[in-house]
Amino acid sequence: MALARIARNNLRRSGGGVGSYVSEKEISYERAYTPKCSLPSFVNSEANGKFSYIPGIKEQKYINFSIRGIAGTPRYQFSSNTERIMDESDSEVENEGPRYAGLEATKPGEKPRVVVLGTGWAACRFLKGLDTRIYDVVCISPRNHMVFTPLLASTCVGTLEFRSVAEPVSQIQDALAKNPNSYFYLASCTGIDTDKHEIYCESVHNGGLPHEPYQFKVAYDKLVIASGAEPLTFGIKGVKEHAFFLREVNHAQEIRKRLLLNLMLSENPAEHVSITTGISEEEKKRILHCVVIGGGPTGVEFSGELSDFIMSDVRERYSHVKDYVHVTLIEANEILSSFDVSLRQYALKHLTKSGVHFMRGVVKEVHSKKLVLSDGTDVPYGLLVWSTGVGPSQFVKSLNLPKSPGGRIGVDEYLRVPSVEDVFALGDCAGFLEQTGRPVLPALAQVAEREGKYLVELFNKIGKQNGAKAFSAIPFGDPFVYKHLGSMASVGRYKALVDLRQSKDAKGLSVAGFVSWFVWRSAYLTRVISWRNRFYVAVNWATTLFFGRDNSRIG
Repeated sequence: MALARIARNNLRRSGGGVGSYVSEKEISYERAYTPKCSLPSFVNSEANGKFSYIPGIKEQKYINFSIRGIAGTPRYQFSSNTERIMDESDSEVENEGPRYAGLEATKPGEKPRVVVLGTGWAACRFLKGLDTRIYDVVCISPRNHMVFTPLLASTCVGTLEFRSVAEPVSQIQDALAKNPNSYFYLASCTGIDTDKHEIYCESVHNGGLPHEPYQFKVAYDKLVIASGAEPLTFGIKGVKEHAFFLREVNHAQEIRKRLLLNLMLSENPAEHVSITTGISEEEKKRILHCVVIGGGPTGVEFSGELSDFIMSDVRERYSHVKDYVHVTLIEANEILSSFDVSLRQYALKHLTKSGVHFMRGVVKEVHSKKLVLSDGTDVPYGLLVWSTGVGPSQFVKSLNLPKSPGGRIGVDEYLRVPSVEDVFALGDCAGFLEQTGRPVLPALAQVAEREGKYLVELFNKIGKQNGAKAFSAIPFGDPFVYKHLGSMASVGRYKALVDLRQSKDAKGLSVAGFVSWFVWRSAYLTRVISWRNRFYVAVNWATTLFFGRDNSRIG
């Protein structure tokens, strides 16, 4: 015990007895949890430099946080006396470091444990196919669902309800809810010890627990990192503070609330000559100006959905302000740069006809009511949606793992992190190492899904060949090969683009119009994971077609 060694060392240094003897029995409670500091919090330093036991320690409440088998480690603040004692303690105690409650390493005879970080496309495709007769699985993520991102833009304007694009992870892999040694933890990974085969986590917190955030560890036999990416802001001042992103369901909820709020506020009495208060005409134009930054598929689809909402619903239900509502799409180069030239031209022409104003420029800085372009142009806005691609998250940057070009976690052709044992990475957080001779794949849902499918087949195969335990020899087969199936994007008003070329420079079928829109909807409806959500999506589409979009602002 660390405390017993401290007491003995202090006894030797003082040459006398300790004022209050601390027995092994009295300090045995420290097995329940260990604070972040290596020194237990019930040791007091007296003036003579000796340690004494705090009599009331048994009456203090040390809470065992139980989340599907994990005891948490609350954070406590220690007094300056305690910090002084720590500095004076010998190297034996210092080298022990913090100890965390959690899941220990699997034992012989137990099923190997696969730990998955994330609930995105790659992680959920992996979880869905994992053979839980071979493995126990632990999924760790700050959200408990997968987002069907291709349809997320539709939820911002009420074409679809939010539940239609969210799939609970426990329904994707029911072992997380049913199997006794498989768990889902609502937490974020804060660090990985690849030598000990352990990850360290911090619980998601919202003020609902007595001590939070609390920390725990999970030992793994195999680790799959699929933690996704973060929106790129290019370090532009004001983006994070004032712009909305479109990556999560809560992002779509906030966009919808702001859009409807601006529409309703704009109908308040306007300022006239005889009235000194109210909303001026200029302010009304500003709050009803929706600006989208980024001409990729997400930005174009959101602009199309927004223009469709304005033409179909706003003009009918907000007739007093219908002439004030405008949408501007700002892109530094060409919109939909990965699509065929003819499709790009069709999209630009269609969006312009639908009322979307296209501007070419680079954002210099963002303020609360306007953004400034690099040429000095001021663009007032009431709603700003930022969609300029994704890059490595702070978590990925913090990992001491090899990186691919662009800063993602570097993997070989088997999606394995080659410098460490039993660690794999896939999805938007991973990219091929430069020495593989392969290009870093784009951050697309179909790339992540295909990687998840490949890796789960590999895991199921090595599990059947007794290669699933930590440090086991893995019989690799064929490497991962990605074949692009094409791209699709909706541009609103029952029009879409379908580009079936395998690469930007290859030849293939490229079509646009109503038929493409029907193909787009049919393809995405079949790709929605569960039959429940397919039913939701189909009913939402039918409801919108016959009754229009719901414009209730809730929350």
